[in-house]
Amino acid sequence: MASAVVTANAYYIHPIIARVAEDFEVGAATIGLVPAFNQLALALGIFLLLPLGDRYSNRTLTAIFVAGQFLAIGAMAFAMDFHLFLLGSTLLGFMTIAPYLLPAYASKRVDPAELGKVTAILTTGIIAGILTARAGAGVIAEYFGWRTVYYIATGLMFLVALTLPFTMDRREASSALADQTSYPRLIFSMLPLLGRYPGILLSGTIQALNFGIFISIWLGLGLHLTSPDMGYGVDVVGYLALFAIINLVTTPRFGGWADRIGARKARLIVALCQFFGVSLFLFFGHNLWLLMIPIFMTNVFGPVIDVTGRMTFLNQPPDVRTRLMTIYIVFMFVGGGLASWAGTTAYDIWGWDGNALLAVIASATVLLLCFFAHQRHKAPPEPKT
Repeated sequence: MASAVVTANAYYIHPIIARVAEDFEVGAATIGLVPAFNQLALALGIFLLLPLGDRYSNRTLTAIFVAGQFLAIGAMAFAMDFHLFLLGSTLLGFMTIAPYLLPAYASKRVDPAELGKVTAILTTGIIAGILTARAGAGVIAEYFGWRTVYYIATGLMFLVALTLPFTMDRREASSALADQTSYPRLIFSMLPLLGRYPGILLSGTIQALNFGIFISIWLGLGLHLTSPDMGYGVDVVGYLALFAIINLVTTPRFGGWADRIGARKARLIVALCQFFGVSLFLFFGHNLWLLMIPIFMTNVFGPVIDVTGRMTFLNQPPDVRTRLMTIYIVFMFVGGGLASWAGTTAYDIWGWDGNALLAVIASATVLLLCFFAHQRHKAPPEPKT
């Protein structure tokens, strides 16, 4: 439950972005800075703060970062000035480290035979948080105003900040605090990995673009469907977000399929399917019922690109996997941050067609990079040590 609550905070803005912009009297490009700075700050926070989990108590760090999230989202809820709202969102992103600390905390305290089960519970919490945020925010904002969304979110974060420290085990696992490497060395130890494992750059770039497509499309839909041309309420955007529930069924099945045929080959096939789905946004963008087709397709195929991307480096030596994952996630949220601004700016200038065209270009680039990665993998493998 805590994993769901702390993850949801970044996604409330997606369906209600038009209402927030109207209230603060800013344009689409300006309001796009809110999710953009949030995602970029999240990338920076992961890079600077997540490695601390290898040196300090995960329980203590989680308590600190959750309290920081509570203060940040509270500032957003009561902000009367756009710049304060933007600052709160940026700080919120920087402090959103708990979803990535909780799996590490749990992995040190459960029987190895139950690690998959526990990890799945936490992952389900993340997915549930995203689903609830994107679907619930639209409905609540439509009938009670967008600030009510953030009032509720602040209340939930207060409960998590209050109860989580008492729920988490005070005892440290035997391996905890074992790494006494200095903080600068811990951070900069990730840079040589880029040279030793160049594949992480490719997988990270692919996921940056892939996540950027997801962010850009949903922010665009939040502006487009509530525009005078379409005339729907923000609750409709929330209802469409429920399509993502299919991920709970399809993603694990595609993961098993990728195990059988290989991660890079599977990623290439799925990227081709996603390109077709994203292209349909250009043609179906002005009909709500037809829009459901590309929304469904991108919800099915987008997460699989992420899963197969992670598979390309999680087979590397265990002592580098966490740092490779940190690099990968940083790439992902930098992509999400840049796409937040680019997507809303494209919408501000060219409307929905500009937003959709940007997504198509990004999807075509993903497809080309996946093809290159597949061809490159046929060459002699890079050294693992």
